[in-house]
Amino acid sequence: MEKRTETKKAILVVSFGSSHLDTLEKNIDKIEQQIQDTFTDYRVYRAFTSQMILRKLKKTQNLHFFTIKEAMEQMAEDGIEQVIVQPTHIINGIENDRMMCDVMEYTDRFKKVRVGRPLLTSVDDYKKAIHAMMAEVDLEEGEMLILMGHGTDHHANSAYPTLEYTFHSLGYHQVLVGTVEGFPDFRNVMTKLEISGAEKVTLMPFMLVAGDHAKNDMAGEEDSWKTELEDAGYQVNAVIKGLGEMRGIRNIYIEHIEAVM
Repeated sequence: MEKRTETKKAILVVSFGSSHLDTLEKNIDKIEQQIQDTFTDYRVYRAFTSQMILRKLKKTQNLHFFTIKEAMEQMAEDGIEQVIVQPTHIINGIENDRMMCDVMEYTDRFKKVRVGRPLLTSVDDYKKAIHAMMAEVDLEEGEMLILMGHGTDHHANSAYPTLEYTFHSLGYHQVLVGTVEGFPDFRNVMTKLEISGAEKVTLMPFMLVAGDHAKNDMAGEEDSWKTELEDAGYQVNAVIKGLGEMRGIRNIYIEHIEAVM
């Protein structure tokens, strides 16, 4: 363990966070563990960007995690000289913009600060993410896979229609992408589903963690995508699995860290 104290290099893994400890462990912990196992001469720190989640974890579980600013302060105090900040964000949206602002305030405290890219940045990222996702599902003839993304009113929401388009261009025509808070919305997905003539549907979140949205909005027992699809006569299989559980997805984050090293 001596080596730890000498380490002047750190990777700060920045996530939106989750108040669901089961999915936190399966997704965020898993990513951080793989990062630590891959880059053994770096210390790995964690920061969450959602104030709501940080407050909830403190109140309900008495768990304290750093904000980005607290993590930057801690790393400076620990004598870290070189920092790589790697977000686990899916798109270059609001959370990522805010993260950049917070990180910029601390650049003068370190010799070097570099920032990795969110999951879907380059065309290559989309393709790799799609192949990683499809390795996890086994669709029958005439079955559709519907992915629930978060969505945003930030212009980066264009990542979601781009994602669906890329699925189709790679030959995965039985995939539809919808979002909770952006475009395409669920109505849009339902229209395309009807046109497809499919009768069976597998629902999965296209989110880092399978938390609130996945458990309630997607697969909940009332007012969810699942219940609406069932009411419309579809046979539905809901899979509660975050992207962080998929090795192929975790590998993309690893590549994004390597790219800025």
